[in-house]
Amino acid sequence: MARQATSHLDSSGAGTSFGGMERRTTMDAGGTAALIFFASLFAINQVVVKVSGAGFGPVFMAGLRSLGAIAVVLIWMRVRGIAITTPQGAILGGILSGLLFALEFMLLFTALDMTTVSRASVIFYSMPVWLTIAAHFLLPGESFTRRRGIGLILAMAGVALAMADRSGGEVSLAGDLLALGGAMCWAGIALTVRMTPLGRASPEIQLLWQLVVSAPILLLIAPLAGDLLRAPEALHWAGLVFQTVFVASLGFLMWFVLLARYPASAVASFSFLSPVLAVLFGWGLLNERPGPAIWIALSLVAIGLVLINRK
Repeated sequence: MARQATSHLDSSGAGTSFGGMERRTTMDAGGTAALIFFASLFAINQVVVKVSGAGFGPVFMAGLRSLGAIAVVLIWMRVRGIAITTPQGAILGGILSGLLFALEFMLLFTALDMTTVSRASVIFYSMPVWLTIAAHFLLPGESFTRRRGIGLILAMAGVALAMADRSGGEVSLAGDLLALGGAMCWAGIALTVRMTPLGRASPEIQLLWQLVVSAPILLLIAPLAGDLLRAPEALHWAGLVFQTVFVASLGFLMWFVLLARYPASAVASFSFLSPVLAVLFGWGLLNERPGPAIWIALSLVAIGLVLINRK
């Protein structure tokens, strides 16, 4: 990741990095609280997307979100004095990540329009599974271990079980497949950052590329994908603003800050919380009634993610 300085650790495990930010070698109480908060933020966003979909077409909503998030990120960069510069050779990676970003959210938002938050979240948050499989073949030093292999088997079994279950309310195999495609696009973005010079760019520039490329693509495709507006009301506009400001821009940026402050493996280990919380939010806020198979699938995916990410 760009904008890193050499870390000088003291006996307590603290140091300085990321432009003077204190770097920790272990997770502390503040980091734990922040990661639980952001896992909750990303999880409840699935509910917000589902509710906002009653007022906007899914692809059009994704395009509006990217367009609004560009402004938020640019304001953030102006306030923090971050230059809008892309490392040499990183433009192709930026375009590719933007294309994958557009496809990811076109698929995910459409999936949430067709199926329940519970089902879509279990499948979508399997992203580390597909990233781990791809990294085994594409990235040096990322080969399978016995523990990772067990985690992959458990998580993939959970995804298969979720897709095979036909109970629990709003069910759509097409929606399930779209959520799975979104997860694979998300993994593709992570690989693009790792495998191209885009990885040398600051987090703000990485995110800006994804937003700038995705916004016009989604807005141009939206009229071909169905409705643009579905009689939006105040609640739907509020949901769009929430997604734009607190998830697609500031949420992602603050997540990068946490990655810069704490060990990546420790941050990644909290990824299992998002699908768990998303299912709980869908159950509690949308009155979804996931069947026993979904709860079993969720448990398998969560355990698998812990094994994949755990050192």
